[in-house]
Amino acid sequence: MKVGMTLPVTEPGWTRDMVLEWTRRIDEGPFSSLALGERNVFPTPDIVSLMSACAALTERVKIVASVAVVPLHDPVLLAKQYATIDMISGGRLVLGVGIGGREEDYRAIGADPGHRRIAELERRVVTMKRVWAGESVVEGLLRPVEPFPVQSGGPPILAGVLGPKGLASAARWADGISGMAMTGDPGEAGLAFGAAREAWRQAGRDQPPILNTATWYALGDAEGGRRQIHRHLHRYFNWMGEAREAMAQKFGFVGQASDLRDMLNRMEDLGADEFLLIPTSLDADEVSRVADALQP
Repeated sequence: MKVGMTLPVTEPGWTRDMVLEWTRRIDEGPFSSLALGERNVFPTPDIVSLMSACAALTERVKIVASVAVVPLHDPVLLAKQYATIDMISGGRLVLGVGIGGREEDYRAIGADPGHRRIAELERRVVTMKRVWAGESVVEGLLRPVEPFPVQSGGPPILAGVLGPKGLASAARWADGISGMAMTGDPGEAGLAFGAAREAWRQAGRDQPPILNTATWYALGDAEGGRRQIHRHLHRYFNWMGEAREAMAQKFGFVGQASDLRDMLNRMEDLGADEFLLIPTSLDADEVSRVADALQP
């Protein structure tokens, strides 16, 4: 199982120096991927701009969207933007896609909240794939929309979806799933993996789904680690009302290096292809602490 590192982009206070330091440490470390997600009404930097920078600043790791909220955007322009990132990275892009959990992210930029639907996600992903294949998706174009992705057919697409309806849709157009083990419990991830495998089987897919998942983490003692995660998640779940406190208390992984290795080993035993760790602090030493923890 591969282990990737996520930029803690929902933490406020990002600077140029932080971007340089985080990308350098991740690319030099034992990690398979550098990942980041998309929000509008939050401190999160713009995903396309930051992924482009990360693609240029790194040489080795995959550049992973986890996830891009596709229905927020025009799919033809989005296809062009992500093909450009694939070009800048030399074919290292992995595109996780979803509909997003916050209606305010749609309203903030004038996007239709009614498009926050799985069917709309599928429609736009199909359009993006047609663009990458060189097809004309708008009548009267003299040329296809370029550049084409470095990766033939476009980057791998992982669906950030939940439930039978979402998985049934994803099995038609995705290469796998971009999951989230909210509690950090491998049993939670195992249920999601089983559901994805069944959806792919029902769809008659020859290849099994790529199974990726993630969770928030804090390395250290139980009290200090939980305090760090609580601070991070209490801010992150600002739209959840009264449930916010309980989620901040319960979600994520807290433990020492040996606990982290044990958890990752259990995820691997369940068949995870990649596990993305989500830091809950802006301190770039988080990268080095995990790198040390992954040493045998």
